Amino acid sequence: MEKILVSACLMGRKVRYDGRAKTSSDALLAGWREEGRLVTFCPEVSGGLPVPRPAAEIEGGAGGAAVLSGGARVVATDGSNVTAEFVAGAEGALGVARAHGIRMAVLKEGSPSCGSLSIYDGTFQGRRTPGQGITTALLEQNGIRVFSEDHLPEAAGYLRTLET
Repeated sequence: MEKILVSACLMGRKVRYDGRAKTSSDALLAGWREEGRLVTFCPEVSGGLPVPRPAAEIEGGAGGAAVLSGGARVVATDGSNVTAEFVAGAEGALGVARAHGIRMAVLKEGSPSCGSLSIYDGTFQGRRTPGQGITTALLEQNGIRVFSEDHLPEAAGYLRTLET
């Protein structure tokens, strides 16, 4: 049975920067949970960041690949550079995925770690830009397909292809 890496906040864990969860009530996730497929993970907490913590964004909305290559950094609202923690969390997610033989993930959209289609633009003005978070970029660079919680039917289709 294929395992699926999933953002801990989507599964009800209070790990987000604001100390809250973003619990998904989607039936597909609930079914996968019942089947024992889900491996929950929060890259930001794994990388050493506390809960709650200042919000963080990738400067210039550059995207996760730019952070991983050293061309961009992650900055918190208090001005602190939290790039190392975000990269460590991404590496932790990849390690967990490898340990479980995971080939797909469902991660929280918009997050500087987990966004798969969009991230915030680095201005802390609530504006999104197309791009990937750091964890998503690292997972995809290593052949692990990432879906947002808004694209679970597509994730289910991909899961079916993995199991045929």
